[in-house]
This record gives sequence, C-alpha cells and structure tokens, in this order.
Amino acid sequence: MDPAAVPEARRHSPAAERNREPILAVLQRVLPPRGVALEIASGTGQHAAHFAAALPGWTWQPSDPSPDALASIAAWCAGLPHVRPPLRLDVHDAEWRGAPPRVDAIYVANLLHIAPWSACAALMAGAARHLAPQGLLIVYGPFVEHDVPTAPSNLAFDADLRQRDPAWGLRALDDVDTQARCAGLRRRERVAMPANNLLLVYERDTGGPQ
Repeated sequence: MDPAAVPEARRHSPAAERNREPILAVLQRVLPPRGVALEIASGTGQHAAHFAAALPGWTWQPSDPSPDALASIAAWCAGLPHVRPPLRLDVHDAEWRGAPPRVDAIYVANLLHIAPWSACAALMAGAARHLAPQGLLIVYGPFVEHDVPTAPSNLAFDADLRQRDPAWGLRALDDVDTQARCAGLRRRERVAMPANNLLLVYERDTGGPQ
C-alpha cells in the first residue's frame, strides 16, 4: 500500500513544528524565486511539506536513509505537486544515487550532531558534487562557537548526546567551516535562530574577498 495513503505513517516532531516558520523566513530571503532543492535527512517530512507548500517556485526532493522516515515523508507530502517521491539516501554514500545531478539548494537540519563527524565531510563533498554554480548549502542546528558562550541548554544537550553515542555531539562551527573549505565551499552567512540554533549558508568559494 502507498504509505501516503496511510495517515498513521506520519511521524511528528515538535521541534520541526516549532522551528519551521523561522527557518522558512530565512529560506524566503536567501533563495531565488524558483529552483530545485535537495533535502538531506528529511526525518518526519514536516519541513519538506511546509517549505514546498510555501515556496511554490521550488521543486523539493526529500531524502532519508530510514524506511520509516521515507514512509512518514510520503504521508506528509501526499498531494503536494512540487515534492518528488522521497529518496533513500545516506549522506555517507559515495554517490547520492537518484538525487538530481544539479540542484540550486541543499538543505539539512539537525543532522551533524546526531551522526558521526564523518557525516560533515560527506555532506560538504556531496554538496560540492551536486550544487549548481550559484547553489547554496543551508545547514540548521546547534553549534559551538569559540567566541560565543554556549548556552547551558546546549551544553546539557551535548552531554546527553555523547552519553547516548560517543560519536555524536555538537560540532564546532570552525571545524564545520574547515570541512566546507576543503570541499571548495565557504560560509556566506550565519543566522542566529530561536532556541540557541544557527542557520548556516554556504556557497561555492570562487576565490573572491571574504
């Protein structure tokens, strides 16, 4: 049976419900009127459904490595004309099979701290392969910054993550930027978001002034 026809397939993330509007406001500002977006680690599918409905000039390609997530994404996005069927994709894959060869944006939320550090290099390498010349990589989540005090809630969150899996944890923004530069990308923008999160915008490094 098509999972989109089964409402029970929908998973729900309260965090995705809370942060979707602040994230959308930034997407509406930084993205052009139309394009193709690839979402990595779409999770429940709530973001894909919300952003695709609010950005009618964009075609949205959600993805996730989890079969349960794919079913939830399909259920949330059922009937939305600009959302492609969810793609099974792990950011670590050497090739992102099935993904559009060129996309105008890659969006990923809350992945890097609940994946091994190798996911960051894999994300940047994949973005370098698939982004169009003017394309943007947009990354949302909590990060640690050397010149900004880390909120107590983020410190507690980091400790909890590392207790659950030693390979997890909040990432240092400088380290993420370094991985981006290794892949030929540079950070264009840092946007402070509610609940001590950041939204980071990366673009191809053309060698101009920073």
